[in-house]
Amino acid sequence: MIKALNIRLYPTQEQIILMHKHIGCMRFVYNWALARQIDSYELNSKKLSVTDLGKQLTVLKNTAGYEWLYEVSNATLKESIRDLDKAYTNFFNGSGFPKFKSKKKSEPRFYSRYERIYFQDNFVNLEKIGKVKYKSDYDIDLTAVTKFKNPRVHFNSRVWVLSVGIEDTIKTVKLNDFSLGIDLGISKLAITNIDKLDTKNVNKTNKVKKLSKKLKRLQRQCSRKYIMNRKGESYQKTKNIAKLEKKIKKLHSKLKNIRLNHIHQTTSKMVKAKPYRIVMEDLKVSNMMKNKHLSRAIAEQGFNIFINQMKYKCEKYGIKFVQVPTFYPSSKTCSYCGNIKKDLKLSDRVYKCKCGFTCDRDKNASYNLADYGLV
Repeated sequence: MIKALNIRLYPTQEQIILMHKHIGCMRFVYNWALARQIDSYELNSKKLSVTDLGKQLTVLKNTAGYEWLYEVSNATLKESIRDLDKAYTNFFNGSGFPKFKSKKKSEPRFYSRYERIYFQDNFVNLEKIGKVKYKSDYDIDLTAVTKFKNPRVHFNSRVWVLSVGIEDTIKTVKLNDFSLGIDLGISKLAITNIDKLDTKNVNKTNKVKKLSKKLKRLQRQCSRKYIMNRKGESYQKTKNIAKLEKKIKKLHSKLKNIRLNHIHQTTSKMVKAKPYRIVMEDLKVSNMMKNKHLSRAIAEQGFNIFINQMKYKCEKYGIKFVQVPTFYPSSKTCSYCGNIKKDLKLSDRVYKCKCGFTCDRDKNASYNLADYGLV
């Protein structure tokens, strides 16, 4: 299986400039390739292959005025074309049509050739960037690793990070004889059939509340400054606004990392309980987000991230991972007698069955998930 690593980088000022060049060139080639695809379809009703675009890119690099494309790694530019090809594949599978990348909105990220990456003496070698100082808390000897999967360097508004995948072996551990049912929620992140594994909602902690309040205040200040500096139909971006936006980005990054860390700790705690299987619902988060009253709370909980982490951690420890169908009535079914309460409303937080069984709605759902397929 593939294990993902996020490694903190400490580039010099010269290396930072080169990294930003890689990001800009990758974005430029993506937009250029998308324009070529659109023109090709309008003229011939055909989609250009990665090879066709690669040949056209070589011609572009040798055109007067585009010599600056040689300042970055060729592998980085080719990967941008492959990224666009993946976006087109997703479009044909039902996703939205690929969009042109904006310098303001697109994530600052670039691909680095995996064959040129190696770790040595607290430095990692990146093609065209050179040897960059790094720090890692992983209990892994990175100098002994020779193969890396999909290496990407990105800036998260605070620090530079190298994300890579490496081959990891599946650990053989002795599992316990209980099934763990997990019901994801809003008031709590996860409710299980084992009380000690229930997990709080990190967004309700004082630390996150204070940071969210500070974020709102800075966003209001930034909005007011834009209005104050408005000239006609255009908005002027001053140095003070740029400073505020930098603070806002750092706060967004900090909140994101707190939530991600909470999910990591939660999923690790559940996997280390060593159940022989873990059962969850196959949630359609995109449909859940259509509820305007709950969409923000659902987005902050990170249900998709939780499920994906649980999948690969179960695979790592040899635990069977089961996802029940989306419309399985886990909340409406009485975990004691099996009766289905069809008139159960979303506002009913306590499940009361005619057999006399009373239980928290989410806890009842976790009992049903744990027993799914066993009865």
